Amino acid sequence: MNYADRLQSSIERCGNACLVGLDPHLELLPPEYADVRDAHRPRRERAQRLAQFCREVIEVIQGKVPAVKPQSAFFEVLGADGAAAWESVVRDAHAAGLLVIGDVKRGDIATTAAAYATAFLEGTSSEDGPSLCDAVTLNPFLGSDSVEPFLEACARTGKGLYLLVRTSNKGSADFQRHGSPELSHLVADKVVQWGKRLVGDSGWSSVGAVVGATHGAELRDFRARMPRTPFLLPGYGAQGAGAQDVLGAFEFSASGAPCGALVNSSRGITFAWRDKVHAGKHWKDATRDSLDTMVAEIGAALSALR
Repeated sequence: MNYADRLQSSIERCGNACLVGLDPHLELLPPEYADVRDAHRPRRERAQRLAQFCREVIEVIQGKVPAVKPQSAFFEVLGADGAAAWESVVRDAHAAGLLVIGDVKRGDIATTAAAYATAFLEGTSSEDGPSLCDAVTLNPFLGSDSVEPFLEACARTGKGLYLLVRTSNKGSADFQRHGSPELSHLVADKVVQWGKRLVGDSGWSSVGAVVGATHGAELRDFRARMPRTPFLLPGYGAQGAGAQDVLGAFEFSASGAPCGALVNSSRGITFAWRDKVHAGKHWKDATRDSLDTMVAEIGAALSALR
């Protein structure tokens, strides 16, 4: 079963299309994990504690959402020990029945891209399986030859990709909206082209697009341009997007389940304890409550579309 089909199966099993981003900013961790910020402690211990925090988040969200998206940079700051922590978190997420989208945003020349594809999607040992991602994010700026090794890896392994098309950050318009047709539209058209070879039984491709929920007014146009492309929608919650902003990305399966997109929230879930509306709660309770609110709000908005 290819990635697109496994994703849709997971969405239908959970009943929602919400995604929790695991972005363990060292400076935002709860007080009980203050030791991770202590540069005088052994790096190995700090990395293990970082993984423990993510493991506890996974325990809270297990069964509630179809997937998680760990951001590699916040593990890489702890060097080789951080890389080991990343692999342990990926294994823990898989053990909890979650799909794992590795937020790695790689993009390089063909030979280097092939190495990245092996590192995150294929591995070099029969023991690597549980620590490999189900999909990864990519920066397509270098063009087709930088993406091709990942497409080949996906064809061999049934994994998936999400190409940056229209990102949620404030400076995204500097290049993505430049030109006529604008760059983001050119990339979107290439995503469709690349994705034709990896369409699953669900009718969706395993080659997806990152389109910011902060650009809600543009989502329907991108959906029309990429009709069978699964979207990854960052920007919900902490970056300001709400449930109404994501609606243009979605369709519905024959069973009535949402399909075509995953809505990501990272800081708004994992660090909800810092929000004044959750003042006084243990961080796990704040995470649980914040996720329940997200699922309910998006579910209600989508129900109004049916």
